[in-house]
Amino acid sequence: MQRTVPGLATVLAIAVHIPLVGCNPASNDISGTQGAESGPTLTVTDALGREVQVPQPLERVVASGSGALRYLTYLQVQDRVVGVDDNEMEGRSQQRPRPYRLANPQFGELPLIGEFRGKDNPEQLIAIGPQVIFKVGVGSEAEVEQLEQQTGIPVIAINYGDLATDRALMYETFDLIGEVMGVSDRAEALQDYIESILADVEQRTANIPEDEKPTVYVGAIAQTGPQNFQSTEPAYAPFVFLNARSVAAELGTEYASVDKEKIIEWDPQIILVDAAAFFTSPSAFDELRTDPSYQQLTAVEQGQVYGVWPYNLYNANLENILINTYGIGQILYPEQFEDIDLPDKADEILSFFVGEPLYDSLIELYQVDYSQVEL
Repeated sequence: MQRTVPGLATVLAIAVHIPLVGCNPASNDISGTQGAESGPTLTVTDALGREVQVPQPLERVVASGSGALRYLTYLQVQDRVVGVDDNEMEGRSQQRPRPYRLANPQFGELPLIGEFRGKDNPEQLIAIGPQVIFKVGVGSEAEVEQLEQQTGIPVIAINYGDLATDRALMYETFDLIGEVMGVSDRAEALQDYIESILADVEQRTANIPEDEKPTVYVGAIAQTGPQNFQSTEPAYAPFVFLNARSVAAELGTEYASVDKEKIIEWDPQIILVDAAAFFTSPSAFDELRTDPSYQQLTAVEQGQVYGVWPYNLYNANLENILINTYGIGQILYPEQFEDIDLPDKADEILSFFVGEPLYDSLIELYQVDYSQVEL
C-alpha cells in the first residue's frame, strides 16, 4: 500500500558537534561519513514544523505526554525506553489498565521523568540521559524549546492524531517515529494492518439499509479521567467504521457531554457503556440502574445495554477501538459478523499492537465481554 504523507521529509546530516538542543540550521548535505567528534545524526521535521537533529542510532529514549509511550510500544521500540512518567507506576497503572502497559510490566521499574500528562522534570531527565524526548500534546513551540534548553536533550514534538477523524496525522506520527528509530517497516506494517481491518469492516456493513440499522448511543467515554453516562464521542470510531446509526452523530466530531434530556429524546434502541465507567463511583451502569429518567429508555426497558472496552485511557487505545469495532459489530449486525470469533480476533489485534494476547486478562480487568449487562 502506497501513501504520501506530507511534512515528514528527512535528511541525513553529519554532526560537527554533538547538539545540545534539538533545533539547528537545516542541512541538505548527505555525505554518508562520520564526523571526527561524533557519530551520524538525522534531521527531521517534527509536528511543530521544527527541524530537529538527533543522534543515530537511538538506543535511549523517553516518551512524554498522554499516549506517547503507547505509540513507542506499537512501533516495537519499548525496549529502548529508559524512563517513564508517574502514570506508569504500579498502583496507578493497575487502577486503569492499558494494554500497552499490561504487556510491558518493566515500565513500572524504570526511573521517573516527571508527572503524567507531560509535566516533565528537567533534573530527572538529565539524570536519566536519554538521547531524545518524544513529546505529545505540546501546547507551543516555546514549551519544547524551554525543555530543550533546560535539559540539553533534543525534543521531537509528535501528534497523536485520531483513528476516525484524523488518521493521516496519526500515520504521519508512526512514520516519524519509525524514521527516527530506524523501524520504518514497522510503521508501514501498522498502517497496513489498520487499513486491512477497516476494509474488512467496511465491506461487511456498507450495504446495510439504514432502516435495518438500530439506533445506538455510547456513554461514559473517559476524558482526562472517567466520566458519567452523559459523556460521549459524537464521532465514536467504531460507529464511524461500522456505518452505524449513532444518535449523537448530529453533534459533530468533538467530545461532548450531552444533556440527559437529549439522551431521553434520542431514545436509542441500543446503549453501550464504556468500561472506564467502572473506574468511578457511582458508575454509568449505576446511573442506568437507579436514575428514574433512564428507566424509560427503550434500550433499558428491553435489556439492550452492553459494556464495551475503554476508548480512552491516557489517550485513545487503538487496539481497544478496533476490538470494540468487531464486538459492537456483532451486537448491531449479528449476521454480518457471525463468522468472527471475538476472543481470537481480539488476541490477534492485541498481539499485533502490543505483542501479547491479553483478551482473557482484559476481560477480567474491564469486567466487560460485550454481552448484555444486567441492570
